[in-house]
Amino acid sequence: MTKTVFFGTLTVAGLAAGLASAATLDDVKARGELNCGVNPGLVGFAAPDASGNWTGFDVSLCRAVAAAVLGDPQKVRFVPTTAETRFTALASGEIDLLARNTTWTFSRDTDLSMDFAGVNYYDGQGFMVRQDLGVTSAKELDGATVCIQTGTTTELNLADYFTANGMTYTPVAIQSNAEGEQQYLAGGCDAYTTDISGLASTRAAFADPENHVILPEVISKEPLGPAVRHGDNQWGDIVRWTLNALVAAEEYGVTAANVEDMAANSPNPEIKRLLGTEGELGAMTGLPNDWAKHAIAAGGNYGEIFSATIGEETPIGLARGLNAQWTQGGLLYAQPFR
Repeated sequence: MTKTVFFGTLTVAGLAAGLASAATLDDVKARGELNCGVNPGLVGFAAPDASGNWTGFDVSLCRAVAAAVLGDPQKVRFVPTTAETRFTALASGEIDLLARNTTWTFSRDTDLSMDFAGVNYYDGQGFMVRQDLGVTSAKELDGATVCIQTGTTTELNLADYFTANGMTYTPVAIQSNAEGEQQYLAGGCDAYTTDISGLASTRAAFADPENHVILPEVISKEPLGPAVRHGDNQWGDIVRWTLNALVAAEEYGVTAANVEDMAANSPNPEIKRLLGTEGELGAMTGLPNDWAKHAIAAGGNYGEIFSATIGEETPIGLARGLNAQWTQGGLLYAQPFR
């Protein structure tokens, strides 16, 4: 009997917590602003300029969600978070959305009560070294000192990789990418390890990027994606389908420049549903039917955002690779809009 009462109490408490957390959309609308947790300064992904204006790949997703919900991509308050504070900021309600190069893992999805809304960048962990170190492979790093950011999946992956290859290393703990950059450039460690996209971003900010090498080994799978609080399914759907809308728009050739024309004139039923000129998909999530049109107009489709922020023509210089459309040999695939 005691167990039954206790279980019932937990169930009621869980339901109450679920109801309490299920108001994110209402909160954002009432506030008139989306609170988005981002990296405090990862060039290409999220960084403020001298005037405090935020730009980057992850920033663009925040703006797309704001445009979908509020009709204005500028109605975002960007909240800098560290690797150690990001989950607390989300759980506490300080932010509505975490869009900060965060790896989707089992424990984060379950034990931390987060819901990942998809993958917006397929990544993997790697190593960067100075060219004059003479190292061409991670297998040559036995006995090296390695700068590693604490509170991240990279910390665990590093230990696994060296153990599996019978090598030793000395970790140099850092709290942020900025600190890691400083330690690495000052010679405080032989190698710097993080997601390869982060290494490319860090290297691009160096005065002499050509003197630093990202080694060829990719030692982990790092599916990076936006996260919301567990229990608010409506808000999770909005973020998930905003990301899907950007991916689908690229597949169907819908761009920031032609989205109005496509909405008015495209004969493709899927594009009509996506852009809200046919069906009632918006109403299913509590948004106007043209929510996706606003999201795409904010910064373009997925490909446009990638190209403008981290692509091969930017200082970051990342190729699409796994982040290409499924029709081009990549993993990007949006679920049907119907």
